[in-house]
Amino acid sequence: MMLSVVIPVYNEKKTVLDILEKVKAASLKKEIIVVDDGSTDGTSEILEKNSKGNFILIKHPSNMGKGSAIRTALKHTSGDMIIIQDADLEYNPADYVRLVQPIITGEAGAVYGSRNLGNNKKGSALYYWGGMFLSSLANFLYGLSITDEATCYKIIRTDILKDLDLECRHFEFCPEVTAKLGKRKIKIVELPISYIPRLHKDGKKIGVKDGIVAAWILIKYKFIK
Repeated sequence: MMLSVVIPVYNEKKTVLDILEKVKAASLKKEIIVVDDGSTDGTSEILEKNSKGNFILIKHPSNMGKGSAIRTALKHTSGDMIIIQDADLEYNPADYVRLVQPIITGEAGAVYGSRNLGNNKKGSALYYWGGMFLSSLANFLYGLSITDEATCYKIIRTDILKDLDLECRHFEFCPEVTAKLGKRKIKIVELPISYIPRLHKDGKKIGVKDGIVAAWILIKYKFIK
């Protein structure tokens, strides 16, 4: 089975080449699809210079949001399963080989890489407890048993993900996917991953407002959509 690695990128010139090297080094069959979401810091030029033969590069003319970038990439994927990879260095692609196993064996339709199952350093208290709240809310609303709803590392069978009819534009990709998987009773397996958190001063883009939106998305898809 082949893994499609989707990398939405916005203004990550300091880390984008490093993460691409780590993704390429992951020892499994894969394709890499990078969506430059209107970067203005030189990331676009770096990607153009290094794209030939290494990855598929798609460019948005302006910043449209992480969710929009993911939805654009989905139109170009040909793998049997898909993972979202942030362009910073918080998550380690060396975990791919272990994470894909429950999908390959047919044990699950989705695998979440949990930052809370391993012995990882925690980010800011607000970010950590916000994530715990979202996990608890998802478990309560959808009868799940997950520890890290907001993890970037969600590996999902391609046919399932494309059938979810995603509407996300920004960071609400994660709760929308969780809600729709939960409503459809798709089995989610969690496995521990390694994680090195970065702070807003280092370029982290998600904030309190995004957490509030995530909670609303979980509620909306349970009772309204």
